Amino acid sequence: MPSLSVVIPCKNDGHLLKLCLRALQSQTVAPLEIIVVDNHSSDNTAETAARHGARVLYERAPGIAAAASTGYDAARGDVIVRCDADTVPPPDWLERIAARFHSEPDLAVLTGPGNFYGTGRIRSRLARVAYVQAYFVLMGAAMGHWPPFGSNCAFRRRDWKGVSRHVSRWDQDVHDDVDLGFALGPASRTAYDRSLQVGISARALTGGAAGRLRLKRAFHTLAVHWRKAPPWERWHRTLNARRERRRRASDQR
Repeated sequence: MPSLSVVIPCKNDGHLLKLCLRALQSQTVAPLEIIVVDNHSSDNTAETAARHGARVLYERAPGIAAAASTGYDAARGDVIVRCDADTVPPPDWLERIAARFHSEPDLAVLTGPGNFYGTGRIRSRLARVAYVQAYFVLMGAAMGHWPPFGSNCAFRRRDWKGVSRHVSRWDQDVHDDVDLGFALGPASRTAYDRSLQVGISARALTGGAAGRLRLKRAFHTLAVHWRKAPPWERWHRTLNARRERRRRASDQR
């Protein structure tokens, strides 16, 4: 089974981080390490992480992309598992991720959805459709393959090393998960498992300035990568890669 490094970029989320770390400590398969990257927090994020046995790194450059990249660079596991400070995974989350990468050697990215906690049941269900599922459909169409969801995704460390120089780690206006998905390229096989679910806090549902900032970052990330390869070109490469994988599988039979 592959070894797992869990990476959590974090800024001023110590109150949520402890819930995430407790859930990670209760996994049926323990990770090789848990890395919390403190992105210049002013609260007790670093102390909370250390108290729960995490390896604490510091990244003063602003932005989730910079913090996440620092964690990925330092990871030692075969597979890097990415989540957020407000992610609360079920006990078999890491076990299922490890098993999937073990059984599918050509899998580059595995991702799944999130269920909102801290809000009403009806609002949570509506938000899952309007926010989470919309993300996978719209970003998947823009990217040409399933996009990684930063609260719940995993990818091979060797693939990170191959694209680490191509991500926009110093651009604090990109969505780092979307940026990574674009950098991995259409030829990489990505998988979406709708049953691989985690809890995520309802803070993502806030509107106003926070909502406008998320939209601004989404369009900015798309613009950065569409200048390199527009969607139709990415889809062409994706479909060619899928046909090639099917051909190889047929030859092996």
